Amino acid sequence: MSNQPTSMPRYFEGGAYRDEDASKLDFEGYLSPIVLQAYGQYMKKHQVQSDGQIRESDNWQHGFGEDHLNICIKSAWRHFHDLWMEHRGYKSRDGIDEAINGLLFNIMAYYKKVLEERNVD
Repeated sequence: MSNQPTSMPRYFEGGAYRDEDASKLDFEGYLSPIVLQAYGQYMKKHQVQSDGQIRESDNWQHGFGEDHLNICIKSAWRHFHDLWMEHRGYKSRDGIDEAINGLLFNIMAYYKKVLEERNVD
């Protein structure tokens, strides 16, 4: 892989320059700060376990054992069903915010495992 730049730099009046943005990932544009805020609040709320203990914020990244993908997909379906209920004007188990954030959580946990398995040598 070459260390050569793939695009021309941008030069600014004050003398600074930066590489072109077009080839870079634009997380600021791809993500919504209000969605990330709400998701962070959801995750913080769910750090408290049923026994009152506080789990580490990245606890979920360690996986859910051999049945990880099945656990994630079953939970994602429950949260999707709640979202669908809310979308259709019905009450869900815990409301639309819990449904959406629970779905996001399970999709993230599922996809993380898929990506990790894909990158295994």
